[in-house]
Amino acid sequence: MNTTQKETGIFDAPYRALTIGIILAVMTVAFEGLAITTIAPSVAQKLQGIHLYGWIFSAFLLAQIIGTMIIGQRMNRNGVFASFVVSILVFLAGIIVAAASVNMLMLISGRVLQGFGAGAVITCVYYMITLGYPNHLRTKILAMFSAAYILPALIGPYVAGLLTEHFSWRAVFWLVLPIIGLAVVLTLPAFRKYSTRDKTAPKTGRKEGCAILLAIGTGMLLSGLGMITDWRGISLSIAGVLLMIMPLRELLPEGTFSAKRGLPATILTRGLFVACYHATESYVVLALTDVKKLPADLAGLIVAAGALSWSAAAWLQSKLDSRDQGHGRNKRVMSGIGFMIVGVISVMLSVSLPGGGIVFAVLSQVFTGFGIGLAHPTTGAIALQHTQTGKEGEVSASLQFTDAFSPGLSIGIGGAFIAISHTLHWGLLTGIMIALSLQLVFALLSFVSSHRIKSVH
Repeated sequence: MNTTQKETGIFDAPYRALTIGIILAVMTVAFEGLAITTIAPSVAQKLQGIHLYGWIFSAFLLAQIIGTMIIGQRMNRNGVFASFVVSILVFLAGIIVAAASVNMLMLISGRVLQGFGAGAVITCVYYMITLGYPNHLRTKILAMFSAAYILPALIGPYVAGLLTEHFSWRAVFWLVLPIIGLAVVLTLPAFRKYSTRDKTAPKTGRKEGCAILLAIGTGMLLSGLGMITDWRGISLSIAGVLLMIMPLRELLPEGTFSAKRGLPATILTRGLFVACYHATESYVVLALTDVKKLPADLAGLIVAAGALSWSAAAWLQSKLDSRDQGHGRNKRVMSGIGFMIVGVISVMLSVSLPGGGIVFAVLSQVFTGFGIGLAHPTTGAIALQHTQTGKEGEVSASLQFTDAFSPGLSIGIGGAFIAISHTLHWGLLTGIMIALSLQLVFALLSFVSSHRIKSVH
């Protein structure tokens, strides 16, 4: 058995088709995500909605929660193949709406559809990893999540910046369509092969309702924070928080907020450092293009540096995991978060210093990318170790829920700080610095909670 495990890899015959399908699906979502990060400042300016900048990301991520939970709860009954087809179609509709947008509200509506589709797609992928791979191969395929970012990272941000600078930001969305077509053609056969359907599975709507309720509550909180200087903003924020309490208790493992050892601490740690990474990336691009006045294509190269660093670190952790048979996973998570803390500090220096901003910006993206590359696939592997029979879809959905909700909330709060700065005439730089300070706090809290992660050997 040990010899077989050592010789069999994710690209060997039993897993090859599934592996290629997963990589293509993730590449499609990755390309769109990296591109929108680069063009978001230009889009917000062209559609006269810089005060709604955070919603370009938060609308996507909050809708991702709903897509994640609906697919996660219904996958056993409907089958992963049918679920994947629906997910791709919704994602495609979102791309078309966003590309044709004439104002920020239409763009945000398109981002909602994209988010729902993307969340559902990645949940299908996590489900297939649990179903199709043994434990000793899971860190390898999870590392391929990051490797699937390499090509989009090499060309996505830079091409998006070039198109925005010399043609139109709309072309970035249209460019995604042929990639989606290729992914569908090559991915569906692999998913059909592993597709299972259990018509006797119970219908569950509780978590789906909780996801919708949580998205509404979070939207109320973020909208209220954006106008917190008014009594209506305060009231809306309080109502939003109260509405979020029950859904969060339902959707997260029991003991998450108290960092209970095991799966709850793993989910909490992951949520905090994922929030830190994506919000930092979003606001450093805004700072470089609107404060430092760098062209979008150069900002895209800086984003690419972070994505490539993520991929390199993910490959490294896969090798280390094979060497120590998973016994060093906890240390790799803590080390990764440590790199991220250094990266966030570098971001703040790049934004605040009058000179040398580009150097610090590149270093910040390299450090934060390398850190999350170590921690992200490792926490995913640890979480899957805690999966019980019959709970595969639930744990997969919890991972994707965490990856969507925490950055959606973090970026949204940062956007609220920018809206407040706009209202009070503090200036864009002040709002960005407050938003980045929040990300440093999240990284520090993540490092503390990582000491309570428990890996199963």
